[in-house]
Amino acid sequence: MSVPPRAVQLNEANAFLKEHPEVQFVDLLIADMNGVVRGKRIERNSLHKVYEKGINLPASLFALDINGATVESTGLGLDIGDADRICFPIPNTLSKEPWQKRPTAQLLMTMHELDGTPFFADPREVLRQVVAKFDELGLTICAAFELEFYLIDQENVNGRPQPPRSPISGKRPQSTQVYLIDDLDEYVDCLQDILEGAKDQGIPADAIVKESAPAQFEVNLHHVADPIKACDYAVLLKRLIKNIAYDHEMDSTFMAKPYPGQAGNGLHVHISILDKDGKNIFAADDPQQNAALRHAVGGVLETMPASMAFLCPNVNSYRRFGAQFYVPNAPSWGLDNRTVALRVPTGSPDAVRIEHRVAGADANPYLLMAAVLAGVHHGLTNRIEPGEPIEGNSYEQVEQSLPNNLRDALRELDDSEIMARYISPDYIDIFVACKESELEEFEHSISDLEYNWYLHTV
Repeated sequence: MSVPPRAVQLNEANAFLKEHPEVQFVDLLIADMNGVVRGKRIERNSLHKVYEKGINLPASLFALDINGATVESTGLGLDIGDADRICFPIPNTLSKEPWQKRPTAQLLMTMHELDGTPFFADPREVLRQVVAKFDELGLTICAAFELEFYLIDQENVNGRPQPPRSPISGKRPQSTQVYLIDDLDEYVDCLQDILEGAKDQGIPADAIVKESAPAQFEVNLHHVADPIKACDYAVLLKRLIKNIAYDHEMDSTFMAKPYPGQAGNGLHVHISILDKDGKNIFAADDPQQNAALRHAVGGVLETMPASMAFLCPNVNSYRRFGAQFYVPNAPSWGLDNRTVALRVPTGSPDAVRIEHRVAGADANPYLLMAAVLAGVHHGLTNRIEPGEPIEGNSYEQVEQSLPNNLRDALRELDDSEIMARYISPDYIDIFVACKESELEEFEHSISDLEYNWYLHTV
């Protein structure tokens, strides 16, 4: 991945600053291992320098735990003197931040070695290496995300979230009411600002639907013929939602399972593949007769256990799973079946695609996409057959077999020879080290439930 020519970079900066003379600051953004956006804020007159020379940030940015602390066992901290690498702008990601009172823009960045080669531990680079394998086959990935989130009150109750009061009725929603239009009306100003903000930023969000829990919603992103760009959009959309919600005196959360007894937040990804002539290789009147589709499904199913740590990267991620919440817990597939892990929509022969339904909204989109595409490529090149599609309720037909906790998921990833062929073992080591560090801290904490159960009874 080469850095765009200097003239192209400066033209982008010049055009933007000319069009937006009111902009005072620019936020330089880069997503870490957890998908958390970090970076620097500069004044507008420094933007040209960023495009020309980049900015320095420490390599340890990609060895941070969920709390932003460096995990030293990754080897990216003190072992290398917490040394800097150089970050360059990602073309066509310069846009305004509509929620800012002082006119501010944002620009996505990606990290490189000092010699200009991509830095291996940037999740965007992890994905690029997988996408390059499709480029070698002359294939183009089309991808789109569906992102679920909760609006929550800015005031917690004993440290726990609660639904926000409706700006219309003043009441807190309590019921499920999936797809209820009236619930969209209760938060219409916030939700409409999200869609308008996405449009202003060039994020292809085309719909918001009410999901199956109080103040839970889903934003659908339109498919694009660039899986890396699709992930850029997902990262920027999460940031947009958080800031627009805050502007409306609410918070938002993409935590996988914020409420016991309610649906979790998922991050579904839709995948189709175009050949050199721009035709969908999955297209078929009868998807079961399409060998490319079957093989892609077979590869993703085979690699799904080893992918789970990328799909569900946190302790809380595994609380999402359950039949009543349409979260599959076994490698399974079916035609237009929402109880399986891989759903193949059958509405139109030309629009046949794979919908991956396992990951939580807390996943890093780049790592999620890398894991899914690794499975697709493995299936296509090795002609992996998926078995028969499941009809009806998969939970009654297939036993739970995917890792159901983070420690087992990390072991599966660490031991996978297939995943190591697609994702650098050095990166897997860093990822596992970070997550094991978080897991160790979690397991040494004492929960309220333990005090309730044991403090006075044993």
